[in-house]
Amino acid sequence: MEQLFTLDSLFTLLMLVLLQAVLGFDNLLYISLESKKAPAEKQSFVRKMGVGLAIILRIVLLFVLMSLIQFFQDPFISLHDNGIIEFEFNVHSIIVLVGGVFIIYTAVKEIWHMMLLHEHEQAEKDNKKGSIKKVIIWIVIMNLVFSFDSILSAMALTSDMEYVPQLILMSIAIILGGVLMIVLADKVSNFLQKNRMYEVLGLFILFIVGIMLLSEGGHLAHLHLFNNAITPMSKTTFYFVIIVLVIVDIVQGRYQKNLLLKKSQQESIAQKTEDK
Repeated sequence: MEQLFTLDSLFTLLMLVLLQAVLGFDNLLYISLESKKAPAEKQSFVRKMGVGLAIILRIVLLFVLMSLIQFFQDPFISLHDNGIIEFEFNVHSIIVLVGGVFIIYTAVKEIWHMMLLHEHEQAEKDNKKGSIKKVIIWIVIMNLVFSFDSILSAMALTSDMEYVPQLILMSIAIILGGVLMIVLADKVSNFLQKNRMYEVLGLFILFIVGIMLLSEGGHLAHLHLFNNAITPMSKTTFYFVIIVLVIVDIVQGRYQKNLLLKKSQQESIAQKTEDK
């Protein structure tokens, strides 16, 4: 137990919390967008309750993973010596793949509704009438899907520690990371609510998150298509793509404002000419 009070263990705890924060960005975005399906006055409660329940289940998942790690990693079905498709599916890869498919479906559905304005408005009204419990359940489920990588990474980071100190440090990191996520989820949701134009950007980022999960799941399953291995999208690539999307969105927004301003000035000049 002395390992909990050393400088090294405190530094490890800091690294674990940072790991939870960095790997939790995509989860944070999903929580912010999913909570909009609840009534406006209940959205903050939904986010806090969803993340709160997910914290408890993450700790339970931590116990399960540390006890049954081989069960999640060992393949239960495989196919080899095939020039078209090869794979070794395990529980971990299936969970990640299903999560990726669901997130892509959610992003595409919301983007399609936005393209059809009337349908989007109707969908928003229907979402507001939806069950708060349903929204909370989806937040908890997707939180657990996103938590696999962060927990496994944390286990690797603390692999040199004894079982009990390792378990305590990781549990503390999960709790602190969850509290940070609750605070940031409200801020991200409020920002998206006040700046609706960035909602489309958020959905496309969510779409990329789904692709990232699919590539990660394919890598975990050792998936090969036509003798080409599926490689996971790195977090560095993910953040680089996000930065590019944000820059493009900002430039496009300012360009559109300049065009509207120029059009307004031209119409004003034309109106003054006609008056003369």
